[in-house]
Amino acid sequence: MSLIMLIPLGWAILDDPSSAESRAFIITIILGLAIVAVIMKFSPATGDDFDIMGAKDGLAIVGLSWIAVSLLGALPIYLSGVAPTFTDAFFETVSGFTTTGATILTWIEGQPRGILFWRSLTHWLGGMGIIVLSVALLPAIGRGAYALYRAEAPGPTAERVRPRMKETAKTLWTVYFILTAVETLLLIAGGMPLFDALSHTFGTMATGGFSTKNASIAAYGSYIQWVIVGFMFLAGCNFILHYQGLHGKVKSYWRSEEFRVYLALILVFIPLFTVILALSGEGFSESTLRQSAFQVVSILTTTGYTTVDFNLWPAFLKISLVSLMFVGGCAGSTGGGMKVIRVYIALKMAVKSIIQAILPNAIMPLKIDSKPVSDTYVIRAAAFFIIYIFLFVFGTVVMTITEKTDLLTAFSASVASLSNIGPGLGQVGAVENYAWISPTGKWVLSFLMLAGRLELYSILILFVPDTWRK
Repeated sequence: MSLIMLIPLGWAILDDPSSAESRAFIITIILGLAIVAVIMKFSPATGDDFDIMGAKDGLAIVGLSWIAVSLLGALPIYLSGVAPTFTDAFFETVSGFTTTGATILTWIEGQPRGILFWRSLTHWLGGMGIIVLSVALLPAIGRGAYALYRAEAPGPTAERVRPRMKETAKTLWTVYFILTAVETLLLIAGGMPLFDALSHTFGTMATGGFSTKNASIAAYGSYIQWVIVGFMFLAGCNFILHYQGLHGKVKSYWRSEEFRVYLALILVFIPLFTVILALSGEGFSESTLRQSAFQVVSILTTTGYTTVDFNLWPAFLKISLVSLMFVGGCAGSTGGGMKVIRVYIALKMAVKSIIQAILPNAIMPLKIDSKPVSDTYVIRAAAFFIIYIFLFVFGTVVMTITEKTDLLTAFSASVASLSNIGPGLGQVGAVENYAWISPTGKWVLSFLMLAGRLELYSILILFVPDTWRK
């Protein structure tokens, strides 16, 4: 991570070699490399250590690693003076790495380019996964690689595309890079400068939401907005499907039951939003369709980019957006939320329980993609739901106590953080920010962002005493 900071340092030096942001990056890089040297000197890890790594070790290492890189990544933002306090800098960095997109910046366009590029780059790194990148780039770490990959992978399962975990990590990052390059070129073709094109591509492919403009994507025309809609949709899909599609297996998309549900949600909600907006005074036009498509896809994929202040929309549409916040993208995507597959399993279980209440002797095996789903899988999905709702309620209660804010703002800030979306409703709406929240509230929301991105367990396990016992 320290070496990756050389990229935003390049932007900072290009603008002004003696600027505060240039010094901030140089200090952070030196400090980060010094920490690495100390760790490698006094606590060297060997191949044997990784071979005996278990699930508990993988979860704890991933959780601690994300906290460590967030602390390190906050330093340039704090030392440059962009963030007034370290709490603000940490919140902004966690929001970046977890692809949340919630910001404490009140005037984005006035910030130095090095810092703006760094916050967007944290999106891109966190989207596919810091640990997955490490597995792909660093020397092979044996059997422990899967434990790390599984602890960071978004979704209830961690699929492989290659027998070796290192090759799987490389493959996923290759697909990620290809889509990033294509979107960047399309944005440049639409007249967007290279700096803005890279920054918004990072936010799109990672379903993050940080923009270089105060107005977010509303600052650009219809072509740019439609391009971003398309790539937000792709970012919300399972990247395993993209890999198979790039290898000519296009039918694999339709064979995925989760993808069909994901597509159905989009195809149902976009026309519904368009009709309601049109009848509420907007009128039927390409602009109405574009606003509906953009916000539905942005919220469902948990990207958080905006083209309009949806706080002003009819109540039904706002309730629908909040519902989509809980769902999120597909498993194996860069999207947050509960994931489409978990919500789909819950609905199938609900229907099954209703039918079995009427027909107690009916045998109804639960299947996904024509394959039976094990009881263990269902139990884990149910447990995830329970913990997710508990954390959502916890965040809502804390926000009402520490910020003394209205319930709408409190619960939307909680779900927007836990689902890694960014904008919510009320005082954290589409045209608002998180600068006004107290330090306590920001640390709690940072915790929710980390928990949501790491599928809960990699963060929660750090609070379990048994984690630290041999």
